[in-house]
Parts: sequence; structure tokens; C-alpha cells
Amino acid sequence: MIIRTDTGQPIDTADLSPEERHVIQKLLAWMTLVDSVDQFRQKKLQALAAGWNDSGPIRETRALTRIIQHLEKQVRKRLKTPAGRGSFKC
Repeated sequence: MIIRTDTGQPIDTADLSPEERHVIQKLLAWMTLVDSVDQFRQKKLQALAAGWNDSGPIRETRALTRIIQHLEKQVRKRLKTPAGRGSFKC
């Protein structure tokens, strides 16, 4: 999957480790479910700590950090819309 950040920079998830892609998958789901940015950050920390199938902590690489920052901005935008729910561009 190619994730294009708000700056237009593409990030190919094929370049991430399987563990990092697993965290991204979890966070993509949580983007639509959380009620606050703080809750999204908490879910991020939980996902990084648990790893893949509770394999243990995952180190946040530069690419993963950029993707997570982009997802967090998308959560912020969703929460600002009147209905609080909307579509996301990744």
C-alpha cells in the first residue's frame, strides 16, 4: 500500500517490516473508532508495545513515525467535522 502524506510524499508500506505494517493496520482501524487524538496516541503506544501477536515492543522507525503523524492528522480532521465521521485519504 502506498500512503501519501499531506505533504505529497509517498511511503510504500512494502518497505516496512511485517511488524510495522501490522501496527499500521491496527491504527487504520482505530482512526475511525477513537473519540480523541489522545485516545489514538494511546492506541499507538499499545500497538507498539504489544508488537505483532504480542511479540514484544516495536521500534518506531522514521517511516513509521511519518505515517503515524499523517494518520493522527487525519484523526484530527475527522474529529473536527460536524458528524465526526468521514472518509480518509491514505
